[in-house]
Amino acid sequence: MPLVYDTLRGLARKLMSAERRDHTLQPTALVNEAWLRLVHQGEDSWEDRDHFLRMAARAMRRVLIDHARSRARDKRQGDRNRVEIDQELIWAEDRAPQLLEFDEALGRLENVDAQLVRIVELRFFVGHTIEETARILGVSHGTVERGWSVARLWLAKDLDGHGS
Repeated sequence: MPLVYDTLRGLARKLMSAERRDHTLQPTALVNEAWLRLVHQGEDSWEDRDHFLRMAARAMRRVLIDHARSRARDKRQGDRNRVEIDQELIWAEDRAPQLLEFDEALGRLENVDAQLVRIVELRFFVGHTIEETARILGVSHGTVERGWSVARLWLAKDLDGHGS
């Protein structure tokens, strides 16, 4: 954990940069919760650093989704308490429903083509370049470029078809 903590925290900051300003989850808590989920799943034999980071990004995404669902549930029940947080969180208030819809769309895409979801995870959630993604997945630069384009178009059409 000490060897990758700074990388994970940077990844968490990147993911949190799309969250609303008053988000109650901070990057450090996101890293810690994702780490606990990874360890609890018994996933301790990652192929390499890139595989670990991909799985960590997926775990962080799941934490954010669960947090958004919990917030939506609490919002419907009322009695919300406002919590002040530090200024490095930059999200807009209404992103939780979009995040849930995006996660559901990724699930539907995974049923069609799991490789496209891996490309989205590496490009969008981890922030890898086309070249880095190609190297990690063991495919050509062109394959990732085409996959990235197809995934974005598929997700846009899917989200549009579901009223998002």
